[in-house]
Amino acid sequence: MFFPEGRIRVFLCQAPVDMRKSFDGLSALVRNTLGQDPLSGHCFVFVNRRATQIRVLYWDRTGYSLWGKRLERGRFWDWRKPPAAELDWTRLKLLLEGIEVGRQRRRYHRQDREKLAETAR
Repeated sequence: MFFPEGRIRVFLCQAPVDMRKSFDGLSALVRNTLGQDPLSGHCFVFVNRRATQIRVLYWDRTGYSLWGKRLERGRFWDWRKPPAAELDWTRLKLLLEGIEVGRQRRRYHRQDREKLAETAR
């Protein structure tokens, strides 16, 4: 199972990766391409060129863990506009579930609406 600990950061490699790489190859990519320490306990996400496979590498105090997912239909995203280089845990879960986060809207705040009404008077 995939249970990273505590408050983690999620880093995305924004270049396609060969999915034949395993622990050592992906940890070398973390050091050289992302400029991060693979033993930090953070999650590092890698996607293949067709964006149909994803691998998540993380260190869990006893060793590396490698989690993978392959889509039978569709893609995780279009390489012309990949997600940001750093994601939060929720964005990673949404990505793995196939949910695209669209435009973020500001929630309704009653105070803001009252201030607008006062300035319009």
